[in-house]
Amino acid sequence: MSELGHTTLPGLVPARMVNEFTYCPRLFHLEWVTAQFADNTDTVEGRWVHRVVDSPGGSAPRADEEDVLRSARSVMLSSERLGLVAKADLLEGDGTVVTPVDYKRGRPPDNPERAWEPERVQLCVIGLLLRDNGYTTDKGVLYFAETRERVEVAFDEILVERTLEVVDELRQVAARETSPPPLVDSPKCPRCSLVGICLPDETNTLAIRQATPPRRLIPRNQDPRPLYVSEQGAWLSKKKGRIEITKNKEPIGSVRALDVSQVCVYGNVQISTQLLRELFAREVPVCWFSYGGWFAGMAEGLPSKHVELRRRQVALAHQGSLEIARRMVDGKIRNSRTLLRRNSRTKPTEALAQLKALAEKTAAVDSIDSLLGVEGAAARTYFQGFSGMLRLEVTLPGEPFSFDGRKRRPPPDPVNCLLGYLYGLLTKDLTVTAHAVGLDPYLGFYHRPRFGRPALALDLAEEFRPLVAESTALTLINNGEVRESDFVVRAGGVALTSPGRKKVLGAYERRLDTEVTHPTFGYKCSYRRVLEVQVRILGGHLLGEVPHYVPFTTR
Repeated sequence: MSELGHTTLPGLVPARMVNEFTYCPRLFHLEWVTAQFADNTDTVEGRWVHRVVDSPGGSAPRADEEDVLRSARSVMLSSERLGLVAKADLLEGDGTVVTPVDYKRGRPPDNPERAWEPERVQLCVIGLLLRDNGYTTDKGVLYFAETRERVEVAFDEILVERTLEVVDELRQVAARETSPPPLVDSPKCPRCSLVGICLPDETNTLAIRQATPPRRLIPRNQDPRPLYVSEQGAWLSKKKGRIEITKNKEPIGSVRALDVSQVCVYGNVQISTQLLRELFAREVPVCWFSYGGWFAGMAEGLPSKHVELRRRQVALAHQGSLEIARRMVDGKIRNSRTLLRRNSRTKPTEALAQLKALAEKTAAVDSIDSLLGVEGAAARTYFQGFSGMLRLEVTLPGEPFSFDGRKRRPPPDPVNCLLGYLYGLLTKDLTVTAHAVGLDPYLGFYHRPRFGRPALALDLAEEFRPLVAESTALTLINNGEVRESDFVVRAGGVALTSPGRKKVLGAYERRLDTEVTHPTFGYKCSYRRVLEVQVRILGGHLLGEVPHYVPFTTR
């Protein structure tokens, strides 16, 4: 067996993985080695097509038994000698000869073989397994569900040799610590279910392997949305694929589980064990907040199996990662400057010049402490001009906003109150995204991992604070969406009321749904999707797939 670090590769390679490798070696590595998977319409339709043959049926006597194999469904075959394993959809026997039938969605392609190479190789794997188990077989059949056509595939010497060659190449690729590079400008990518994980055009563009503009292969937005529950005393439970919300046994809300990307509960809200298991099975995290909106923790199913990504994250964080930190702070300062330039009542020429100079200065700093100094200077300049972006006629309770360092516990004015609440939401989303990608959200490159804070999520949040959190706060205030009645002042501290929190949550989600042209890739997508792309770009940099982490900056 090939060696992979201190562990060995699995002895048996599934036939489906041989198919994936023939289609795209990177797809195979992502699915089999790093155990990453995502559904699309093709994979869902494929499972539906297989629903009948996935149920075992019929008799499959061994080749050395007197009984004859006539017809059998869902038969598991394996061979230690070949190092292969497969589940045959259907085996049809005719005397001493057995013919495997593999079910496929769609229709046969218009090529001489009337089948793609990955399909023929996968079928040949099943044929080789049948032979190794003593059966006689000289051909297989691909059954295409859409047209109900049967296409015969001969197990000739050329196909057998190609299949064994693919299996050998597969094991060599599986022994590598990182995935092969993406296919370049390939027509295979748009239909691949893992395109949002692989990011082929984005990775190739950043690695300077692709001259053509990146295609927008990922959806502009994600269909599922977070579910926020802040009604105190509410109870969340599962019922027939839905999340039911009740209080004192009276229904107050209901939503389909498949429409939910995360569940966020505030204060005294309870969740049933049955619902937790369902959410974990769907890879939907549950985020707990204090009543006031402080992000307290998160629960999810099993962690990502992408061990190599976390190993490299730990190694780089231990060695020092000044370059990543510099780029993140540079992105934050440039986005702060953009927000100030676009929204100030009068053009703050001096502040804009200072922020530009400070952004350029990040490239020359030689330590994290020096970078903290540059960021602090930029924050002072930026927040001193923050009031200039607020409408003059706006009146809110508590002290008027002035920048004398960010005040959090408790915030003395409504602006700091809104910013703190929105920063918490942004940090929550980046914690969830980092965890989903396979990174440790608590091990950062700029923020020090102490006091249990999600340092990596805070790192990633830097460039998005102006674009998402602060922009949302300005919209809420300047459009009159929040009023005096949405805040409460106690002992000099300002907090949001329950109706006020709902307004902020609504505005924050709208901001994430806002579409923007990606400055590096040129296509349009929502901020919600941009967060995931940035985390995956960071992961690609840690794995050596892209040379630098590139922050998201708007013009």
